[in-house]
Amino acid sequence: MVTLNGNPVSADDLLPLALVNTGHFTSMRVAEDGSIRGLALHLERLVRDSNIVWGADLDTNRVREYVHQELEGQQGPCVVRVTIYDPKVDMQNPAGAGDPHILVSVRGAGSLPPEPLRVMSVPYERDLPQVKHVGLFGALHARGTAQRAGFDDALFVGRDGFVSEGGTWNAAFVDQDGTVVWPQAPVLPGVTMALLQQHAEHRTATITLDQAKRMAAAFATNTSVGVRPLAAIDDKEFPVDHPVLRQLQQTYMSIPGENL
Repeated sequence: MVTLNGNPVSADDLLPLALVNTGHFTSMRVAEDGSIRGLALHLERLVRDSNIVWGADLDTNRVREYVHQELEGQQGPCVVRVTIYDPKVDMQNPAGAGDPHILVSVRGAGSLPPEPLRVMSVPYERDLPQVKHVGLFGALHARGTAQRAGFDDALFVGRDGFVSEGGTWNAAFVDQDGTVVWPQAPVLPGVTMALLQQHAEHRTATITLDQAKRMAAAFATNTSVGVRPLAAIDDKEFPVDHPVLRQLQQTYMSIPGENL
């Protein structure tokens, strides 16, 4: 079931998302015991993005309540998505919207760790990259372009020539010294990325595509997949069993979840 402010959602409720497509969201992996890694960071993201997108505050207690309600009776791990939008928004006067509503949906979660990804570099920059917004056309078009070329997903390269992120994940690399390197670029401040940065040594640097291909290993992160190795960028193959990747996967899985 999908709910809006705790009530079953109607087609009319969803029209603003379908026709205007303005809002933001976060997706959280829920473990079998009901806990969520990085829950506080997910809630902080929703509050921050509500202020950026709507200029409005968001009551995180309501978010917790509606998510808890949606998860009642849920069996096994899942991914819950919380989308924030204002049903009154329209294309003529988007500034007139400022009453965030809370849409909650649940889907099944894949096993961890997932299969490695083969990615194709694609020139692309997300609009307002600091916000996890619902405007996914460009990112999904890039993903489709990569898949039609025989890859699993796309790795974005900006107009400045620097690698940034993937369509729905942060990218990172392991240099030849075994240090984790995160791209210094306009990217979504991912929750999984933030958790790993709190628990593992790393550095941040601008990375060209050529430099990326000379790294010792590469990986993707988001809440659904944790740490997912990249098996290739374009025609450059990477090891998917690099010891740093295994250590990062273990580190991530050891981070305790938070209860709603």
